[in-house]
Amino acid sequence: MQICLFSDLGFRVFPWYLVKFGGLGFWGSSYFFCFVFLLLSVLLGIEKMAPRLDFSKMWAKNAKKGGGTPVVVKMENPNFSVVEIDGPDSAFRPVEKSRGKNAKQASWVLLLKAQRFVSLIASMATLLWSLLGTINKRLIFRQGVAMENGKLGKGRLLFTVIRVFLVSSIAILVFEVVAYFKGWHYFRNPSLHIPRTSDIQGLLHMVYVAWLRFRADYIAPPIQALSTFCIVLFMIQSADRMILSLGCLWIKYKKIKPTIDSNAMKSDDLEKSDYEYPMVLVQIPMCNEKEVYEQSISAVCQIDWPKDRILIQVLDDSDDESIQWLIKSEVADWSQKGVNIIYRHREIRTGYKAGNLKSAMSCDYVKDYEFVAIFDADFQPNPDFLKRTVPHFKGNPEVGLVQARWAFVNKDENLLTRLQNINLCFHFEVEQQVNGVFLNFFGFNGTAGVWRIKALEESGGWLERTTVEDMDIAVRAHLNGWKFIYLNDVQVLCEVPESYEAYRKQQHRWHSGPMQLFRLCLPAVITSKVSAWKKANLILLFFLLRKLILPFYSFTLFCIILPLTMFVPEAELPSWVICYVPVFMSLLNVLPAPRSFPFIVPYLLFENTMSVTKFNAMVSGLFQLGSSYEWIVTKKAGRSSESDLLAAAERETKMINQLPVHRGASESELSELNKLMEHKVVSPLPVKKANKIYRKELALAFLLLTASVRSLLAAQGVHFYFLLFQGVTFLLVGLDLIGEQIS
Repeated sequence: MQICLFSDLGFRVFPWYLVKFGGLGFWGSSYFFCFVFLLLSVLLGIEKMAPRLDFSKMWAKNAKKGGGTPVVVKMENPNFSVVEIDGPDSAFRPVEKSRGKNAKQASWVLLLKAQRFVSLIASMATLLWSLLGTINKRLIFRQGVAMENGKLGKGRLLFTVIRVFLVSSIAILVFEVVAYFKGWHYFRNPSLHIPRTSDIQGLLHMVYVAWLRFRADYIAPPIQALSTFCIVLFMIQSADRMILSLGCLWIKYKKIKPTIDSNAMKSDDLEKSDYEYPMVLVQIPMCNEKEVYEQSISAVCQIDWPKDRILIQVLDDSDDESIQWLIKSEVADWSQKGVNIIYRHREIRTGYKAGNLKSAMSCDYVKDYEFVAIFDADFQPNPDFLKRTVPHFKGNPEVGLVQARWAFVNKDENLLTRLQNINLCFHFEVEQQVNGVFLNFFGFNGTAGVWRIKALEESGGWLERTTVEDMDIAVRAHLNGWKFIYLNDVQVLCEVPESYEAYRKQQHRWHSGPMQLFRLCLPAVITSKVSAWKKANLILLFFLLRKLILPFYSFTLFCIILPLTMFVPEAELPSWVICYVPVFMSLLNVLPAPRSFPFIVPYLLFENTMSVTKFNAMVSGLFQLGSSYEWIVTKKAGRSSESDLLAAAERETKMINQLPVHRGASESELSELNKLMEHKVVSPLPVKKANKIYRKELALAFLLLTASVRSLLAAQGVHFYFLLFQGVTFLLVGLDLIGEQIS
């Protein structure tokens, strides 16, 4: 009954999802929603109904296909007839009369079942045909696009290890399939069914028995030990996630949040109304940000703050001269409107963002300012941003940083952006808020924050030693005794990557940099004068648990150990480890973004898929491999909110009306204006979008699918479903079928 209900429900609802979510910009979104029903059915108890390949039972089945188990009712009184009930409706049908009517009913039932079966097959065929067609298009469009060749050796070792596992698993699978069809059924518990020497039937049988003994004695123990170690790490990390969630609930229940004096920005002297406004420096670091520079500069220039108490620095590291002209033009437009804004460009671009900020802070006029606000090129602060953040410094000389929350203009663009929104909502709503309230410390997010310049200077300023300069300065400021304040109710609009390529590069930097920083700052943490509790929090929780252990066990447990246990069943992995605990942890992650609840299963599968990139980045940063200091600017699409679009249209209209130049303009001014307008009007030709193929993800996809076939032979239930869906998810990601295509 459960299987029929699932087949009717899942594949009848599936076309609705195809229509509902087909226009999200995600090629494979419909596949994920099909997996949702399958995996939920597993969680509801269908894992016991594991798929089996027992052909002897198949041929020995009774030919009767009734609705239930036949029950024979015998009555002692001979006056009553004996009735055989084949189904729940049989007892209510007439026995002697209307035999033709029962035959018609049976025909209709058979036709209905046939129709359901045909619709099921058609849905599966349509799904498979769509997947194959998309793969074919992806391979065709990929011609001329370079395959990921591992620059500077990035990922070569990991790919080699995965490939060895894949080849070995395929060889073992072929061997065991042969053994299965020869009748050597040692799949449930091989150690209890290894035959005696006298029972060996031939050379192949002898080799198979020797393999069983070898894996039970030499392969299973280390795999079991490693799996136990990873399970312990998994439970520790889950406990940490649970404690953070409980802390967030406590903050919500007690309504705890940082407060400021309502009269903080007011002055008693009416003639000096601006006296209470401190001097604020606003920095916008950017590098070849052609899609987002205009909206970011526009939003920052509209911040409500006295004009003589604020200076905006546009720190341009672009190496494209046309983009430099565009940014100069935008800065000139706002400067003519009375905004105190300047343009800076470095000739020698060293140290990436950290070098850019360090160069800007070395200007002589910086000493006149007390605070510095930083916004990346895709961030659009509200006009009241400074009025809601700077007052938190007043009366709190120990506060060095006030961090605001991110909000995303394109969180509903496609499935990839939706999944990122789940992760980032948990990070800001739970991690940052709990650490800010209870510890007065958290990692600076690199943007949408206000620093006390004194705190930056006393902590050593911006350093170019890692690709996570924001985390670096936060750790050094914390060790110097500065406190941080997080404002969950102050949001700044920004973008999340819409293509998997951009997201993958961003995650590599975010997970490689912390490990690189951990190696560099560990001696300073140990020798610092902060309390032992703060040292333990930095080393054990901030770095090891959340930056090292999480990607390690996620990749090792779900991508390596789980497939190995299918070929080495003596090393068992409980169902609650691969199903129930991950689903519960995913529920906790989704709680800060309740509208994302329908995406919980794709989120769980995709996070396991991303563990490959995160694990590779973690190892790269920890051991200082070639890609650990690689910085690639995250590609943006230039999304804007509706209010920003209306303001931009109004601004363009005014600019067109004011286009004529005064006759008194000099020849140099005219040539400069012509150059600016030329770069601003001419739009580049559209670039054809293409896709990449990710070899590590594809290799793991085939490894997991091979393990799922082995699990099918052993009828291991939930392991089969998890391996199947996780393998298909790796296949979709490996073929770049998630998110937008790259340009």
